[in-house]
Amino acid sequence: MSIGRRRTRSIQSDLHLDEIPQDEDAARWAEAIRQKRASKRKRREEEDDDRVVVGTKVDQNHVNYVTAYNMLTGIRFTVSRTNAKMDRELTEADFHARHKFSFDITGNELTPSAKYDFKFKDYAPWVFRHLRAQFRLDPADYLMSLTSKYILSELGSPGKSGSFFYFSRDYKYIIKTIHPAEHKLLRRILRDYYDHVRQNPNTLLSQFYGLHRVKIPYGKKIHFVVMNNLFPPHRDIHQTFDLKGSTIGRDFREEDLAKNPRATLKDLNWLRRDLHLELGPSKKRVFVTQLERDVRLLQRLKIMDYSLLVGIHDLEKGNEENLRDKTLQIFQPGGEQNEDVHSNMLLRTPSKLENARKARELRQIIKREKPVPLEQTSSRMPDEMLEDRKSFYFYSDDGGLRATHEDGRADKEIYYLGVIDCLTHYGFIKKVEHLWKGLSHSKSQISAIPPEEYGDRFVKFITAITK
Repeated sequence: MSIGRRRTRSIQSDLHLDEIPQDEDAARWAEAIRQKRASKRKRREEEDDDRVVVGTKVDQNHVNYVTAYNMLTGIRFTVSRTNAKMDRELTEADFHARHKFSFDITGNELTPSAKYDFKFKDYAPWVFRHLRAQFRLDPADYLMSLTSKYILSELGSPGKSGSFFYFSRDYKYIIKTIHPAEHKLLRRILRDYYDHVRQNPNTLLSQFYGLHRVKIPYGKKIHFVVMNNLFPPHRDIHQTFDLKGSTIGRDFREEDLAKNPRATLKDLNWLRRDLHLELGPSKKRVFVTQLERDVRLLQRLKIMDYSLLVGIHDLEKGNEENLRDKTLQIFQPGGEQNEDVHSNMLLRTPSKLENARKARELRQIIKREKPVPLEQTSSRMPDEMLEDRKSFYFYSDDGGLRATHEDGRADKEIYYLGVIDCLTHYGFIKKVEHLWKGLSHSKSQISAIPPEEYGDRFVKFITAITK
């Protein structure tokens, strides 16, 4: 057996490397290494592009992948369809408009009589286009955040209402499933809400960007809204409070904080800690005035059971504790965990096998076609993400409102504030709840009271805890 020796060049050799014959095996080996490294680099780039800021990524392996895909496909199609037209003034008919579409599994629109994989209904698209413009959302950015590579983030479990939350991959927007009664109420009050936002650009009320419905064959209709996420993607929230101004049932047990130190706390927890919103005279005046205007609208619309969401970021602590993966519970404060409601509400498919089959098909389609209607861009930096919010008063300090001493000196905290859960009408059920709870508690301290009383108590409480 002969052993071949590769030709080598001594240090003293005056031959140029180009004059030495190439070793074919070595060249193939080097090329293989380069390709392997390039493949790894590309895979890392794709994984980084697919990442979500917070929570569990809803990808092809997720149980709700098909539902999320249908939601995003419908949003992408309908928003693009509306934005492609020249802007115009709204008419009364726009507030009652409904547009229904049928799609196959690839997201292609079908004729109404064709066999469909899912149906999508878009409500008042022109009104929500104008609302998004009023809230200074860039149309391309909105679609990119929600439908870029069809990735969402999912946090936590639904509360007792059955509502569920998905976050856009950059944590800017929330997709929230809502009860049919809430859906009907939002459609009914849409004109009043729109006029209020036009007259009050700094409103503290939840910002609604779209109202939609998705349905699969033999499945339940899922109504959902797209709305703003009050909390920023780049700052931890160290304390979260949900404040209503009532005391009955408004306490998170202090002994449970050891297990869940970042739980959403309530009115009695706030009072027990003797906390205040430290805004200073000028900011307090603007805050209370806007709160009163927003509450007057809710009183007129017979809405109650809303609350002020308060997220507090401590600048001295910064992001050391990495708390942003525990933020969902703030949006459904005090809700009982109920996995069955979650799965039943979102997965009324003909069968789990059918759902799995569709997920496999979608996975192949997305790998092949990557159905992104816009240019592929990387995630925006936090400062750029907050530029569109800084024009609003309550978002002017890094997306929130900086705590301020009475003498005008800045304090160490940033408050993220908003009035949430604004879709509960004071109807028959709430009236019965008011009567029932009033038998064993003071009617002035329970949550379920008439809208006029609820609003007055709410404003009085929030004003009292603001300095």
